[in-house]
Amino acid sequence: EVQLVESGGDLAQPGGSLRLSCAASGFMFGSSAMKWVRQAPGKGLEWVSTINSGGGTTTYANSVKGRFTISRDNAKNTLYLQMNSLKPEDTAVYYCAKTTSAKPQGQGTQVTVSS
Repeated sequence: EVQLVESGGDLAQPGGSLRLSCAASGFMFGSSAMKWVRQAPGKGLEWVSTINSGGGTTTYANSVKGRFTISRDNAKNTLYLQMNSLKPEDTAVYYCAKTTSAKPQGQGTQVTVSS
C-alpha cells in the first residue's frame, strides 16, 4: 500500500523559508518520479514541481521557479521541497505524490504565509 506522509508545514512570514518533507513507503520510491502539488483555500490542485527518479531532472511551475527547490534522498525514501522567499499566495496545503497519481494520497501539510 502506497503511503506518503507530508510534514514541515507551518506559519511563516513573507520572505521566510520552510522545508517540507515527504516520507514514502509501500512502493519503489527510488524508481518513481515524484511531484509536489498544492491546494489553496477555495481553489483546485496546482502542480508545483516534479523530480525524476534519480533526482537529476527537476521542473517547476512559473509561480515558484527560482524560489523553491525540489530534491530527494532515495536512501531515506524521502522527498523534500525547500521553499524560500515565501509569498502570501504560497499559502496552501502541500501534497507529495507519484507523478502517475491523479490525486494526492497523503494528508498534506499546511503552509500559511502571513505577517
